[in-house]
Amino acid sequence: MAGTGAGAFVRKPLETVRAEADNTGMRRSLGPIQLVLIGIGCIIGAGVYVMTGTAAATYAGPAVVISFAIAGLACAFTGLCYAELASVLPASGASYTYAYAAMGEVVAWGLGWMFMLECWLAGSALAVGFAGYFVSLLADFGVHVPAAISTSFVAGEMTPAGVHFGLSGGVNLVAAAALAIATAVLVRGVSHSAAANTVLVVIKIGVLAGFVLVGSQHIDTANWTPFVPANEGGFRYGVPGIFRAASILFFAYFGFEAVATAAAEARRPQRDIPIGILGALGVSTIVYGVVAAVLTGVVSYRTLNVPDPIAVAISAIGMPVIAVVIKVGALTGLASVLLVNTYGQSRVLYAISADGLLPAAYSRIHPRFGTPANGTILVAMLSAVAAALLPITLLADLVSIGTACVFTTVAISVMWLRSARPDLPRPFRVPLGGVWIGRRWIGVVPVLAILLCLTMMGPVLTDIVGKAIAGEWLPGTILLAYILLGATIYWRYGRKHSRLRAAAAEVR
Repeated sequence: MAGTGAGAFVRKPLETVRAEADNTGMRRSLGPIQLVLIGIGCIIGAGVYVMTGTAAATYAGPAVVISFAIAGLACAFTGLCYAELASVLPASGASYTYAYAAMGEVVAWGLGWMFMLECWLAGSALAVGFAGYFVSLLADFGVHVPAAISTSFVAGEMTPAGVHFGLSGGVNLVAAAALAIATAVLVRGVSHSAAANTVLVVIKIGVLAGFVLVGSQHIDTANWTPFVPANEGGFRYGVPGIFRAASILFFAYFGFEAVATAAAEARRPQRDIPIGILGALGVSTIVYGVVAAVLTGVVSYRTLNVPDPIAVAISAIGMPVIAVVIKVGALTGLASVLLVNTYGQSRVLYAISADGLLPAAYSRIHPRFGTPANGTILVAMLSAVAAALLPITLLADLVSIGTACVFTTVAISVMWLRSARPDLPRPFRVPLGGVWIGRRWIGVVPVLAILLCLTMMGPVLTDIVGKAIAGEWLPGTILLAYILLGATIYWRYGRKHSRLRAAAAEVR
C-alpha cells in the first residue's frame, strides 16, 4: 500500500506498519517478565552506579532524590504514551515507526537520527562507567591499569564556572572492550541476550539491596543538611541545580524504550509491551530514590564526584570487602544495560534500513542467529569510539537532549493517532483523558509528557549555549555536527532510496 501525504512528508500507512510487524523474520520469544527485566536491565545502570554521585556533587546535593523524582515523572508520562502506541503499533522501530505513521518521513528520520544519538552515546556513557568500576576493582587486588588506556581522550573538570573540558592524552580502551563483549553476546541472538540479561538483573538488584541494607545503618542525618544547598551560581546547587541534575539523570530512565523496540520479538506485544514498560519504570524509580537517599546520607555529597560513588560510600564506613562486592555488582549492572541499550539501537537501525533510508545491509538478518548482526556491530563500533574519546559528563548531556527530542515526538504521535484514527482498537489507553478541539484530541498525559521533557531539555541547552559563549565549544560543536550529518545523509541517500516514497511515486 502506498504512503499517504506527499514528498518528504509521506506517511507510512498503519496497515503497512502492522503487516511489517508480523513479517520481520525475527523470532517472537519474549514474554512480559522478560520484557520487564529488559527494561530494568537498561534503566538501572549508570544512573544509579555513576551519575547519582556526579549529579549530587556538582548540582543538587542531597536533593538529588528530588531530581530523580522529577526525571522519573517525566518518563512515567512518556512511558504511558509509549504503552498506548506499542499496543496499537507493535513494531520493532518503536518511536521511529510511530513518527513515520503519524508525522511523515522527514520527522521520522529526524527522530530516528536523534534516537540513535541517544542510544549511541548512552552506550558510550555506560561503557565509561563500566571502565571506572572495573579499573577501581582491579586496583583493590593490586592491579593498576594505566591511565593511558582507561581515561577518555577528553576530560571534564569541575570549576567554579562549571565543567571545563580539556585533553587528557589517554584513550579509554577498557570501555571500548566492554562494548565489544556486549556486541558478541547480542549477535548470537535475543534469547541468549535475554537469558544473560536476566542473570545480570538479579545480581545487580541483589547488590543494590545489600547496599541499602548496610548503608541505612550508617546514615548520618547531618549529611542531609541542608537538603537543598544554597545556590553558588549558575546551576551549582539550589533549585536550578535540582533541575540541572534531573536533566542529566533523565537519560538513566530511557531504557524503557528498549522494551518498545522489542515489540517484533514479543510473543503478545499488544499486552506484553505495556506491562514491560510500566513495570520496569515503576521498579526502577523506587530503586533510584532509595539508593540516592542512602548514598547521600552515608557520606557528604561533595565527595561523590567520582566514577564509583557507591563503592566510596561503603569504603567510608569501613567495609572494604563489601566495597569489592558492590563494585562487582556495579559491573554486572552496567553490563546488563550495555546489552539492552545496544540491542535497542540495533533494532531501530534495522527499521530505518528496512525502509530504505539507510543501506540494506543493516536490515539483513543473520542466517544462523536470526539477528540484525551488521547493525549491532555498527552501533557498538560508534559507541566504542565515543567511549574512548569523551567523558561521561559530556555524554550524559548529549544523551539527555536526544532523549527529550524522542520522547516529545512520541507524545505528539499519541495525540495525532487519536485524532486521525479514533476507531483503532487500543488494548491500552493513556489515563486521565483529554479534550477535543475541533478535530484534534489533546490528551492530559501527552501534554504533561511534552512539558516535562522540555523542562529536562532546557537546562542542558542553556548550559551548552552558555559554554559556547564562554569559549567552551566542544558540546555544541558535537551536537551541531551530528544534526548536520543526519540532514546530509537523508538528503543524499535516504530520500532517494525511500521505499515508501518510491511506492507513492508509482501510484501517482
